Amino acid sequence: MNKPTPRSEITVLVVDDDYRVAAVHAAYVSKVSGFAVVATAHTAAEAAELTARLRPDLVLLDLYLPDGHGLALIRELGTTGQPPPAFLVITAARDVDTVRSAMTLGAVHYLVKPFGFAKLRDRMVAFRDLHQRLDMLSEADQEQVDDLYAMLRPPSAEPLPKRHSAPTLALVRAAVRHADGDISAAEVANDLGLSRPTAQRYLSYLAQRGIVELRLRYGGPGRPEQRYRPVRRD
Repeated sequence: MNKPTPRSEITVLVVDDDYRVAAVHAAYVSKVSGFAVVATAHTAAEAAELTARLRPDLVLLDLYLPDGHGLALIRELGTTGQPPPAFLVITAARDVDTVRSAMTLGAVHYLVKPFGFAKLRDRMVAFRDLHQRLDMLSEADQEQVDDLYAMLRPPSAEPLPKRHSAPTLALVRAAVRHADGDISAAEVANDLGLSRPTAQRYLSYLAQRGIVELRLRYGGPGRPEQRYRPVRRD
């Protein structure tokens, strides 16, 4: 079976009725590696037309638009017969009914205005890493499905060490879990498109946390090879 080909950049449509805010959000998106803004829209009608024509992967969607509500736009785009984009809702709406509706309609994230670049970046990085993982799979078992959903969850309350991100940690953990036997840092790096030192850093963190087990493989001369496998919990 041929391995799926990873996509290049994730295309993004930015939708906000305020031209200045739309420009700020577009600039934020452009600062995150792996994303490309294809257009901005300021009305629901314009957003619908641009989505149909440009087919973006992700829409940053304000809910309060002059000619309609953003949630109605999500519903409309789900009935066109074309695969809809993913939606990252960006709004001042804080009421639970709106949040619940956005979740029911499948929004991948919900950001309450105002927010800084770091909050948007973290959610976009999680979305990007999820797409990269999906591009590596042709089908998924239940554990892989659980891993995929976990990649969009906010980081846990316990902070990660510096130079660690929750989405990349989830990718490395999944690579170990689904390896055929044990796996080395070099193999993880090759599978995920990381550098070997980065893969080793995450594997060491997982080993310290008791999530993966370090095994030494002795063979030829020199230092033994470090290999990792999940810790079995019977």
